Amino acid sequence: MSSQDEAAAVAGVVIRELREIGEFEQVYRLFDEIWHPRPTNVPVTLELMVGFARTGNYVAGAFSGKTMVGASVGFLARGRALHSHVTGAVVGQGVGYALKLHQRDWCLERGLEKITWTFDPLVRRNARFNLVKLGARPEAYLTDFYGVMADAINEGDASDRLLAVWHIGEGRGEGCPEASGARPVLEEGADGGPVLVGGAAPGGAVNGQPGARVLVGTPRDVERLRRADPGAAKAWRAAVREVLGGAMEAGGRVVGFTDRGEYVVSIN
Repeated sequence: MSSQDEAAAVAGVVIRELREIGEFEQVYRLFDEIWHPRPTNVPVTLELMVGFARTGNYVAGAFSGKTMVGASVGFLARGRALHSHVTGAVVGQGVGYALKLHQRDWCLERGLEKITWTFDPLVRRNARFNLVKLGARPEAYLTDFYGVMADAINEGDASDRLLAVWHIGEGRGEGCPEASGARPVLEEGADGGPVLVGGAAPGGAVNGQPGARVLVGTPRDVERLRRADPGAAKAWRAAVREVLGGAMEAGGRVVGFTDRGEYVVSIN
């Protein structure tokens, strides 16, 4: 049994590519239940799913019995890659992991070398899943990448994203390297807001010797914070943009993510 089959069995799902209009309609409804987007801001339209699936791209669903509990839509990209445009699944059952491994096997069968996708750097669970469980690595900080997003999860916040790159031919990544000796430069304060520490400059610039590692913290639950304290959520967005985005723009590399919710960044 392959690792993908094992993950699907643990999650209690069957994953397969989608071909029929009714299946694409199920994906549309599932994504609507997850994100509650405005009609003008859906993650992917029915027409695009049809077009992608019928021109050799990736559209797959995960089923528990007859119920769709996860789906993923991606398209072929330059550099022998698949760009995973959107993936959504029920939380806490391992469905998302099983979908990612199915996606990986699909790409390997077609001679592709990597999968790329974007994720919100403020969402800890996604960062941990992408960097630790899968072993992907962020290769770019994308400021307000999607513009204004009108949905229940992202509305009211800038759409900054990290571009994750998963080199699938190399197996799982290194997880999180040893973070001892790395100095914190951004932490969560007692009030839940961001605090610059460890000598980070007021503008968020990170200084250090080449090869040194720093820790860039994240909010405990940014989705809750957006509802409870929008000002604090916006402060986190600005701080992470300045510190993490600035470090990456200067050549720093994200090499891991700690159990405490910190990006481990190697200074160039």
